[in-house]
Amino acid sequence: MSDGMARAPRADAQRNQRALLAAAAEVFVSSGVDAPVREIARQAGVGVATIYRHFPSRSELIVAVYRHQIDFCAAAGPELLGARESPHAALAEWIDLFVDFLVTKHGLAGALHSDEGAFSGLHGEFIDRLVPVCADLLRAAREAGEVRADIGAYALMRGVGNLCIGGEGGGDYQPRRLVRLLIQGLQCADSD
Repeated sequence: MSDGMARAPRADAQRNQRALLAAAAEVFVSSGVDAPVREIARQAGVGVATIYRHFPSRSELIVAVYRHQIDFCAAAGPELLGARESPHAALAEWIDLFVDFLVTKHGLAGALHSDEGAFSGLHGEFIDRLVPVCADLLRAAREAGEVRADIGAYALMRGVGNLCIGGEGGGDYQPRRLVRLLIQGLQCADSD
């Protein structure tokens, strides 16, 4: 193999990395980004050394979790559009996944707003990757006559994001329920 050709990671290494990223996202939401690495390793079912082999620093792990969540949401839009009974159903399910992403993002908020150089550009990446996916879902639902035409993807995503702020505090505030009401409110009156 030449020096210019990188070898693809083994299947088990890819599985470990996906498990690590999913476990880290869960741990970051429940315990914050400063949670002990051993807690992430335990959740992922791998050794601590495996985490450091994949992510030598905590900032690399945080960035990887964030990007993994973006990739998942970006890929889910077209898949849902092809697999659900209607574009509105695909949009509603994608927004539900987006809420999950926002919960993870809020768990990472302190780190993402630090002066750490590794985090610069992540918000732009989020916008560049996810707004077009939401726009495609909205467009399909509009063309099917299922949703109103007076809201854009960015505005919808901001609205969902604003509804999710403070939702991790528990109590009577249920952001997911409010987001569902928002998505139902997008429906055209004659599409019921």
